[in-house]
Amino acid sequence: MVPDLLQLDRQNQLAENSRERLIGWVTGFVDGEGCFSINFIRQPNRVSRRGYKTGLQVAHEFTVTQGAKSADSLQLLAEFFGVGAVYINNRYDNHREHIYRYCVRKRPDLLQVIVPFFERYPLRTSKQHDFMKFAQCLRLVQERSHLTTEGLIEILEIAETMNHRKTRTAIKKMLQTATIPTPTL
Repeated sequence: MVPDLLQLDRQNQLAENSRERLIGWVTGFVDGEGCFSINFIRQPNRVSRRGYKTGLQVAHEFTVTQGAKSADSLQLLAEFFGVGAVYINNRYDNHREHIYRYCVRKRPDLLQVIVPFFERYPLRTSKQHDFMKFAQCLRLVQERSHLTTEGLIEILEIAETMNHRKTRTAIKKMLQTATIPTPTL
């Protein structure tokens, strides 16, 4: 029996519509509940290690948070992207439910999955600007710029303009006065 071409075409259209709706849900959900962040962790006792010559570690993270009642939506994100994991943040204060986080920290996962997705399907709120700065910082780290004082300051200055625009004056001053040898590649 020869398959009905019209029926196959209709099935393909339904599958494509379903995929478009899912992509729209993902971008809208991340627009509302997601965060792209670049942070700096002091590592003064690890400067002999290759990635910590400046005494600072650059930490990069994509997260989406939800209360326990909506934690299943985070598992859908993890399945959709195929990277990262869902973690619980137990709360023992006056809140009634624990918080769950879908989190991606591994640089290859961020650069090969998360960044390309949001470059192809841009966010629609001001979070798009944070995402673009996040991707820029990730690429600088990938190029090993964070191993020099100048590169780390560049990443720091970009990160200061993201999210809540938290200044990192103390870290910047420390870097500007430090003499850190440029690594040999």
